[in-house]
Amino acid sequence: MPPDVGFSILPGAHFHSKILGCRHGLMLVLQQKLKQVLVWDPVAGDQHRLAVPPGFDTSIIPIQGTVLRRAGDAYHFQVVLEGSDKQQVFACIYSSETGVWSDLISTLLPYEDFMYMPLMGRTSVLVGDSVYWMFAGTPRAILELDLGRQSLALIHLPVEIALCKTWNFMVMPAEGGGLGLLFLTGFTAQLWKMNTDCHGVASWGLGRTVKLDKLLSLNSEEQREFPAIAGLAECNNVVFLSTDMGLFMVQLESLQFKKCSESRAAFFYHPFETVYAAGI
Repeated sequence: MPPDVGFSILPGAHFHSKILGCRHGLMLVLQQKLKQVLVWDPVAGDQHRLAVPPGFDTSIIPIQGTVLRRAGDAYHFQVVLEGSDKQQVFACIYSSETGVWSDLISTLLPYEDFMYMPLMGRTSVLVGDSVYWMFAGTPRAILELDLGRQSLALIHLPVEIALCKTWNFMVMPAEGGGLGLLFLTGFTAQLWKMNTDCHGVASWGLGRTVKLDKLLSLNSEEQREFPAIAGLAECNNVVFLSTDMGLFMVQLESLQFKKCSESRAAFFYHPFETVYAAGI
């Protein structure tokens, strides 16, 4: 959006509310006490309040969600809510075209003692026609919701990453397309990609590595903590990194970067991306 245009949060929206994510110029807010989600266009001021569908108890089930528009459609949107219990992961999709929620989509957890919970604070990532979330399970995993097939699946992480701290990795669009993964180990960023061989077997492969201390001119000896992932703007593949020197945003393909703040005030940020007509 234009740099001289701003907006403030909705009055009262911060009470018992949680931002689930931003995408395509829309913000999705879970209002727990009201048992509803708010789809908000902060630029146009449009608001849509949706009752949480049956099966989602906002008081006991950790709920993740996302909002999106189909390519070229500026009027309609979809909302996805996702939750889990001890046996299964489930999701539901709302379409503003029909005005109703889909039937519950679910998949069973791999085994009984599979510790599985959403990685709170992290937003989803849209790659192609699928939405992905990181989950802090044991071992950690990625949840895939295929919007076209309306199916759920679990994707395991590379062994090197599966047991690492949760703020050190994030699912993202891969360079050249497909599903990718950003992993921070010390002052090094690793870019992983999911590859599929001629037999249709998918596996993770390590691509580029980036020395963050060199790129951002960080003195590793003076840093009390390693950089941590604080957000991702998926449309432009821009990652936000929290460091002792402040908050940086880095475009992962060009490696251009900018310092956004002198402090690391928030644990996680929700970047807001939209488009506007020049001259308006």
